[in-house]
Amino acid sequence: MSTSKIKNAIHENFIQFLQQKEQYENRLSSTFIEELRKIIEIESTLNITELHTIACIGEQEPINVTSIAETMSLSKGNTSKITNKLLKAGWVRRAQLNDNKKEVYFRLTTAGKKLFAIHDELHIKEQQRMNEFLDRYSESELDLMKRLFGDLADFYQ
Repeated sequence: MSTSKIKNAIHENFIQFLQQKEQYENRLSSTFIEELRKIIEIESTLNITELHTIACIGEQEPINVTSIAETMSLSKGNTSKITNKLLKAGWVRRAQLNDNKKEVYFRLTTAGKKLFAIHDELHIKEQQRMNEFLDRYSESELDLMKRLFGDLADFYQ
């Protein structure tokens, strides 16, 4: 595996670790979320899992609760609670496909799309920042970190 792929895997495992830790402790405070609040001056509070749910919907819309839960490694019950909060806050809307009127899917609202775009931009910057930080480590050290954050994510699941 190339160094770039290892760094990307470390970053993905790190984000997953933060999501699992937040669910486990229910009190994660993220600098990333604070920066996002400053940029778009949102009134409602969003935690990192809710923000990443918006990103998941934005990347795959239309998407249903089951697919969101599977993509994010969350329970369907927790995913339903999150999507209901996002619906009430106006970040997402319910939709149905023409060929399946029974299944509920989610799409981003205009505000949700704006938030998704800002999140994506900040995520790219954070990925670059992480890669620059990780440049100081050897490939074997990066492999260890990748395993560590993967193990931490599994531990809190």
